[in-house]
Amino acid sequence: MKKVILIPDSFKGTMDSAAICEIMKRQIEIHYPDAETVSIPVADGGEGSVDAFLTAVGGVKKALTVTGPFFEPVDSFYGIINDSTAIIEMAACAGLPLAGDHLDPAAATTFGVGELILDAVKSGCTKIIIGLGGSCTNDAGAGMAAALGVKFYDEKDQEFIPTGGTLSKVKRINSESVSERISGIEFAAMCDIDNPLYGPTGAAYVFGPQKGADASMVAELDKGLQSIAQVIRNDLGKEVSNIPGSGAAGGLGAGVAAFLNAALQPGIDIVLDTVHFDDLLKEADLVFTGEGKMDTQSLRGKVVIGVARRAKTVGVPVIAVVGDIGDNIEKAYDMGVTSIFSINRVAVPFKEAKLRSRSDLALTVDDIIRLLKCTHF
Repeated sequence: MKKVILIPDSFKGTMDSAAICEIMKRQIEIHYPDAETVSIPVADGGEGSVDAFLTAVGGVKKALTVTGPFFEPVDSFYGIINDSTAIIEMAACAGLPLAGDHLDPAAATTFGVGELILDAVKSGCTKIIIGLGGSCTNDAGAGMAAALGVKFYDEKDQEFIPTGGTLSKVKRINSESVSERISGIEFAAMCDIDNPLYGPTGAAYVFGPQKGADASMVAELDKGLQSIAQVIRNDLGKEVSNIPGSGAAGGLGAGVAAFLNAALQPGIDIVLDTVHFDDLLKEADLVFTGEGKMDTQSLRGKVVIGVARRAKTVGVPVIAVVGDIGDNIEKAYDMGVTSIFSINRVAVPFKEAKLRSRSDLALTVDDIIRLLKCTHF
């Protein structure tokens, strides 16, 4: 074995991707001390995405103060990789942890996201990747757009900054000044859900309750999303409501599509392109990947399948090491996965299993490597 690529997703609630890479690397080197291991930590666009990219490819982390979810100053950050690509986590200024006990998606804003974007542009970035995940907002990205210069007007033609609870008041949008600020910038959004902007499977109904919305507020938030989508149709000539993922991050998926012309892509595809995964595969003998649970949702293109599809094109075997294995995942083998192993060694509740997850992962990888050695891999 000469070269092994390690590219697992995090095991939610137990280990982040960087920790998993380190454990896998250590076990491989016990048996193959001369093997080259390439670690690529993965995040899905939520909290930890900036650190994952910086760990994978290097770069700098820039700290700054921006507007928080309730228009208060907050300490935030973004990353710069490859000298000119910015990695922004929307959660770094509009995430649930920043809301604390003050959960109110009707009042929360993504204004800080726009401020992060502007700073990245001033820093010379020509490509900006925005992670959509972990939000406490429901403003369809209107706050972000306002920070970039988009003007929103109410029925009295008065300009204001909309939040989730006031989207229905928007009667007119003027985005003329934005193009100058972001001219020539390529935007991409990391989005691992396919929910539409509004409706029973939209941003408000599916994610509003976890952000503090009761049934009455959910209904009002959904009406607001419907309303802003119509104004975007009328004034910008764009239909964003049914774009898969438009409901991500409180409708920020729709916002980045409408105001930034950003493509919404599976997070793993953006990661693979950014780290030049196809080039890394050329001399690889084996890929280790994984996630917390391998189930039918995984088959829709999350980390394991995203990695496997690329590896399959060049014939590199892919071993998935996961927490749990669900039913009906056999199609994964047709998509490029060679084999799937669960780290669960004994039948115990999750609260006990997570305490031993690191040692169980190490033992499982050790067993896999021992098997490979006896086959003279």
